[in-house]
Amino acid sequence: MGTVKVPDGRIDHLSGVYSPRKTTFAEMSFCDIPGEYGAEKKGLSSRTLQQIRDQEALCLVLRDFPNPALDADPDPVAELDAFHTECVFADLEIVERRLERARKERAPAQEIASFERAQATLEEERPLRSLPGGELSRDSIRGFGFLTDRPLLVAVNREEERAAEDIPPALVRRLVSLNAAALPLSAGVESDLASMDALERDAFLADMGISEPALDRFIRTAYGLVDLISFFTVGPDEVRAWTIRRGTNARKAAGRIHSDLERGFIRAEVIPYQVFVEHGSEQAVKDAGLLQIQGKDYVVSDGDLMNIRFNV
Repeated sequence: MGTVKVPDGRIDHLSGVYSPRKTTFAEMSFCDIPGEYGAEKKGLSSRTLQQIRDQEALCLVLRDFPNPALDADPDPVAELDAFHTECVFADLEIVERRLERARKERAPAQEIASFERAQATLEEERPLRSLPGGELSRDSIRGFGFLTDRPLLVAVNREEERAAEDIPPALVRRLVSLNAAALPLSAGVESDLASMDALERDAFLADMGISEPALDRFIRTAYGLVDLISFFTVGPDEVRAWTIRRGTNARKAAGRIHSDLERGFIRAEVIPYQVFVEHGSEQAVKDAGLLQIQGKDYVVSDGDLMNIRFNV
């Protein structure tokens, strides 16, 4: 298990404006699960399957570089297919077992229909994540930890010389068919970057034609993959990013800061990040008449600066 800070240039900018005593970035937790699928294996073990099901999103690291220690040439598409097949079989086993039980117990028609739709999709070797909400009622299948319904990010690991190359077309086509995101990177390059200071790192990246470390892109991509956004609280004491699900209302967002703010919520004073940048300060935003006063049902946007008024 590892917890990392989510890189966010907006936090850097806000800290530069407020010079707070403390700056707090959003964080994500990652669980590293060793791979064990492939032709030489008999399938994912039940222990590994459970570890994977416990995650909110999945990242599959594929080898796209020659390795003298291995006989086989790199084949990212084949590795992706092997992993996908394992996940389909694991999900299908759960669906078939649950569907049989639901029919015997005369479960609600909507629940049976959801499992039948899931079964048909998996038998076509398609992931459940490919079904929009209108085609699959996820309320009916919540709690079963279906692997193919988890967001999937594929990290393509290659040698340093190819770090800036695009994803191969054949792999792109397969990723599209699986509704998965992808990110090319070189673990060797990232290891080198970790030991450099900022100036060395920038020069090294520029020489390679890379705009920023893959680690930063990876973390941000994973953050978005789980449909998370950040809103900010600012001031001389602390500039902080708070993590919420996209679509969260102001009252629930206030509860991320403290339960008292949710319980006694009165209103939220909101400044969209871009508006703040354009005017340079909270006072300038207020003088321009652009400070938003929002109620409890306001849906928080990514990058909102929020000040919660409450009374308990």
